[in-house]
Amino acid sequence: MRTEEILAAIGTGLWSWDSSAGTVTLDAEAARLLGLPAEASVYPSAEVRPRFHPADWNEIDGVVNFAIAEDTVAEARLRIVDAQGTVLRTVRSRSKPVPVKSPGRFEYVLMGILQEVAEPSAGVPAALSPITGDWRRSREAFLLDAGRALAEAGSTEEVLRVAGSLSMPGFSPDGLAVFGISGERLTVVGHHGHNMGDEKPFTDMPLETDYPAAEVVRTGQAIYLPSPDAYRQRFPTTWPLARGFGRHSWAFVPLIASGHTMGAWMAAFRHSVAFSPDERAVLTTVAKMLAQALARAGAAETERELSLGLQKAMMPSLGPGVPGLTVAARYVPTGGGLQVGGDWYDMIPLPNGRIALVIGDVQGHDVRAAGLMGQLRIALRAYASEGHRPDAVLSRASRFLSGLTEEYDGAEEDEATSARFATCLYAEADPDTGTLDIARAGHPDPVVINVDGTAVIRQTAGGLPLGIEKDADYPTTRVVLEPGETIMLCTDGLIETGGHDMATGWTRLRPILEEPTEDLEKLADSLVQAVHGPGSHHTTGPLVDRREDDIAVLVLRREGATIRTAPGRRSAMTIAQAEPERIAAARQQLRELLHDWSDGEQIDAAELLVSEMSTNVLVHTDGDALLVAEVSGDRGERLLRVEVADASDELPHKRRPGEMASSGRGLVLMEMLADAWGVDPRGEGKSIWFELCESPEPPES
Repeated sequence: MRTEEILAAIGTGLWSWDSSAGTVTLDAEAARLLGLPAEASVYPSAEVRPRFHPADWNEIDGVVNFAIAEDTVAEARLRIVDAQGTVLRTVRSRSKPVPVKSPGRFEYVLMGILQEVAEPSAGVPAALSPITGDWRRSREAFLLDAGRALAEAGSTEEVLRVAGSLSMPGFSPDGLAVFGISGERLTVVGHHGHNMGDEKPFTDMPLETDYPAAEVVRTGQAIYLPSPDAYRQRFPTTWPLARGFGRHSWAFVPLIASGHTMGAWMAAFRHSVAFSPDERAVLTTVAKMLAQALARAGAAETERELSLGLQKAMMPSLGPGVPGLTVAARYVPTGGGLQVGGDWYDMIPLPNGRIALVIGDVQGHDVRAAGLMGQLRIALRAYASEGHRPDAVLSRASRFLSGLTEEYDGAEEDEATSARFATCLYAEADPDTGTLDIARAGHPDPVVINVDGTAVIRQTAGGLPLGIEKDADYPTTRVVLEPGETIMLCTDGLIETGGHDMATGWTRLRPILEEPTEDLEKLADSLVQAVHGPGSHHTTGPLVDRREDDIAVLVLRREGATIRTAPGRRSAMTIAQAEPERIAAARQQLRELLHDWSDGEQIDAAELLVSEMSTNVLVHTDGDALLVAEVSGDRGERLLRVEVADASDELPHKRRPGEMASSGRGLVLMEMLADAWGVDPRGEGKSIWFELCESPEPPES
């Protein structure tokens, strides 16, 4: 009996597809399976191709190309359809592609068998029938899940954990290893299914070693060893290393990313695996995804390491403690991808025995912002070390930053090359007296935490951000810290992160600042966690929740009594003749001081009186006004005393203004709104004061 007759008896036909000649040779059984007359013949490929379902035909190219690359058999399931697109039967093809040398073209001759597969698809419209069998569906589902899991892995450790948890359909390996390259040596990046220490013989292996993974790295070609005999015959030198693991089949597949072989992946099996074309396709696909995931994770880890190193180099150490002062600081890069940005802080020893505290924010979240930040920080250190006062330090720094960025003026600008500005707050602190002379360049005001725990935004005079004008002026404000009081300096990232503006962000931070604690390190951590920790997602503001701004925070405390039951609460401010807008800042500062006052009408009255007293000084004298506000006593029975002093000896007089008069009502308001008031002459000038006694809280309804 002839071979063709035997094959026909079991429903198997022979075929040969010559892509270079465009012909298909079929025996009688193969022609019958394809829906053609059951006789041996040679057909044009254009006549045979419509017999296959279009979706299956598109899959053939990939299967054939893979078989050519791996020098193996191309195997596929194909649906045969009639002219109306109805599935007649499903056939299984096992064919060996043989490349044909053809100048300028890639051609092959596909020789093999066609065999009918019993599937419940005959007579069903093609659109409703499955394209592949159960194994192929399982394979595709597995590859989708594996691809998704590897794409979400963010580190090499996570990638290896995902690779170790993969359960391949029908032939799951129980031993995995990822090999990398270090110079001319093979290393083990990670492994799964082995005991600790099993990787030692393979950890530092020369690439010239007669070992499958080393050969895969050298050649870029996969190696499949279906049996121990195949391993022993091909790699006799290193077979003793693999023999003790009790495996029966091995696949070593190259890890290739961007055309570069970065290592090898080993999948070992305790059962025998024939490594069919489908199984090899799965292993090769997983290796490609694994290589891409490892490349991404490696790049991300290198970037993080570089960023953290750059951040560590740029962020200063606070150094040894300063007698009389305690300092804590934090820097958190939150956006832009890199772990470094334009925010910074610094503490600088000064020639006069004082220290300077600096905090700032360069516009942007990119590498250039980080570079400008480093240069500006060094310049500020240099100017401060020369002994300049805070206003002079910021003026020189503004001129310095303008010089760095003016080369971009007039040029075609983009985000990376445009001129930048920076906000900054510079405070010169005297540890002995607790005074801080503060100059501010467009930066958020500091916050003072009184001994009783009340946190108040301390309004300070300020100028334009650095780099906008070369010769900008920066007025200085003096703040006095009493023993036990704390001042907090921060960048806007601490306030506005999480969809907050300056007002709502400050409302979120206030409870953290007023929480009793003597540990400044704990306070700094709490501030960062409140805006950038897990709980911060439950305290978002009214705006879009964006977390792209870096955070820098610097906290300083004057050592002394820290008992939160101390009754005093005090604030002081100078209102210059040339700065009438400071009256609004005085009102805001008074409202902050009275934020927990029980009677809102008394707060409004106090604001009105402060405005009246300060305005009278600016209108009727030639000097500045010094405002001092103090709160004393226990809550519910507290006393507010506000004094406004000036250098004029002329005492105020009570008048009776007419109905249309625009002035003259100051003392009348004092009599109506204050519980007590008066005018005290001083050696040079006078002091006008008033007092308000806190009304008890109204009972809850």
